Amino acid sequence: MTRVGARQVWALVAIAIAGHLLVNVITPFGVHRDELLYRAMGTHLRLWRMDFPPFIALVANLQRVLLGDALWAMRLLPAIAGGALLWCVAAGVRIVSPLRAVSVAALVCAMLLLLGAPVFLRPANLLQPVVFDQLWWTLALLALAQRLRTDGTHWWLAVGAALGLGLLTKFSIVFIGVGIVVGVLATPLRRDLRTPWPYLALLLALVIGAPSLVGQWRLDFPIGWQLRDLAAVQLERRSIVAFVAEQPLTVGPVAFAVAMTGLWWLWRAAHVSDGRPVSYRAIAVAVLVSWLLLTVQRGKGYYGAPVYPVLLAAGTCALAAWRRWLPPLAAAVHIAFAVIALPIALPILSPARTVQWAARLGVAEATRTNTGGQLALPQDFADMLGWREQAVAVAEAFRALTPADQDVVVIGASNYGRAGALDLYGPALGLPPVVSGAGSWWYWGPGVRRGDVLLVLTDHERDLADAFRQCVRLRTVGTPWGVEEERAVALVRCDGPKQPLQAMWAAFDPARP
Repeated sequence: MTRVGARQVWALVAIAIAGHLLVNVITPFGVHRDELLYRAMGTHLRLWRMDFPPFIALVANLQRVLLGDALWAMRLLPAIAGGALLWCVAAGVRIVSPLRAVSVAALVCAMLLLLGAPVFLRPANLLQPVVFDQLWWTLALLALAQRLRTDGTHWWLAVGAALGLGLLTKFSIVFIGVGIVVGVLATPLRRDLRTPWPYLALLLALVIGAPSLVGQWRLDFPIGWQLRDLAAVQLERRSIVAFVAEQPLTVGPVAFAVAMTGLWWLWRAAHVSDGRPVSYRAIAVAVLVSWLLLTVQRGKGYYGAPVYPVLLAAGTCALAAWRRWLPPLAAAVHIAFAVIALPIALPILSPARTVQWAARLGVAEATRTNTGGQLALPQDFADMLGWREQAVAVAEAFRALTPADQDVVVIGASNYGRAGALDLYGPALGLPPVVSGAGSWWYWGPGVRRGDVLLVLTDHERDLADAFRQCVRLRTVGTPWGVEEERAVALVRCDGPKQPLQAMWAAFDPARP
């Protein structure tokens, strides 16, 4: 970006990245439950044999090898991806604006509208696939916009590359992929189907995303049981209109209004760019189709958020074309709301003070869980507490064992958060590798120890009693600020397995209904 405003754009990107790093230096919270899983996926990396798309495992492994396990290091690349999204918004303003000279104010305002949206602020502060998924959707739509603006069919390769990276990251990229196909078929852009470029783009996407597809095939399509569990636990209670109803809260009411203006702007029949008419309706169709699919599937509100960077860019252009003062006004109001809500968007206060802040704001939706329950803290924050304490409790129980028992003991955990905590903190505490039948851990196997002695963090003590001759709860560990199932976790010792752990492993298969 070498034209007017480049300095301001890059400065804002740098400030945003530095801000995320600062948050993770000063935060009183710890590692998130999902981050524990993704870090473990990196340490167990099998590129062509993973039950989840492996991009996040590659990111986790790269950060761990280069920078270690400090919280700021674990979240560095997501912060950079968040900064890249800000750059993309500015690039989007330049692409879709009908004006030759785009004002610095328009670029900065569009970036501020994105920066203050919770659905982009928090993912850039967590080691999760979400922020990368947002980036790939955005790059795919920007590449499509460039194809429309310049009439250069070679831009289809950029669309394919972005969709391929999306396939390597999250299977939800399919929603915008289908939307783009419908957008092509429903507009004059379908003339490109008479050229090789869209088909080369599809081939490129499949090649880049091949590890995700091969992993599914080799593991007998675990996405089936993952979607089954997601529907049963988190999506079952959602109404068919929930996705649409959540959109204003997802990005904030002001940003949502600007985005809807941008959707109308893209739908318009023609703009004039570089002296010729340009239609961006194919992008508007792609956005609407992806949202329609997510609505029918009862998707969570943030699933469709990756379309907002392009919509905010277009909306800023529309407002600036009507009145130059409208984008600064919208950005100022939006940022004012964002500053007020910042302590429930980023973990900058102590748990107790965060609870007080959330109660003062009276935003119950911000502390609602994935299953419809209510917490004192936002669930993402609650999921950052108590993990090291669980690992320390197991280490204390391990050191209390006789040397003979320490040589044969299996360390176990009944969910991926507990297993990930033991994987992260266990080596420094002198623990052997953890074994778990939860989700991805099941695919990594039971290890070589028979399970003559088992120390396990669990909430399934009755099941253990069926598999071992003797089980005793040693203690209960947890945090009052955590999610419900982590407030009182049993640490259990079991002796005398009725069969070796390897023989009973098939019973833990997550694909079993």
